[in-house]
Amino acid sequence: MASARDRVLDSFVAIVCEEGERPATLDAVAARAGVSKGGLLYHFGSKVALVEGLCERLSDLSAIDVERMREAEDGVARYFVRNCQWVGSELDLALLAASRLQQAGYEEAGRTLDETENAWLETLVDELGDEPTAQAVKLLGDGLYHQASLGATTDVRPTRGVVDMEALLAVVDRLIATKPAA
Repeated sequence: MASARDRVLDSFVAIVCEEGERPATLDAVAARAGVSKGGLLYHFGSKVALVEGLCERLSDLSAIDVERMREAEDGVARYFVRNCQWVGSELDLALLAASRLQQAGYEEAGRTLDETENAWLETLVDELGDEPTAQAVKLLGDGLYHQASLGATTDVRPTRGVVDMEALLAVVDRLIATKPAA
């Protein structure tokens, strides 16, 4: 069973993702987590502290993802593109909540999102040795994430069917193979 602190943070993330920032009051978060308001305040003394906790979680999750990228047997670029369709994962939910909090004016959420995006891009640049190629791979993955997060798992034209990941990875391989020499 998750600790009370984790349950509180999970509840905050869920409310922000499902309903937005305003309904994520301390009372609502405590009720959803099944803890007293005092129990919530023991771990997070304010809504700002909850935002800080979420940003810390996002930083930790993105660091784990970057490490997995670096260790991926089929390479950083293929890992990044392949994993951009993981909607509903803990990392995805933290990204979504941070995005909504950024939109609500929480600057730390915006900084943490920037750091996460930059870490992925830097990891791609480190492996590929070419920033424009790394940006192209990142944008391909970002597009897949956007499509998946909107629930669009098929091409706009229904006759095309679902995304053919292996075909997209072949495009990534061709893109990498044609990058300019350093």
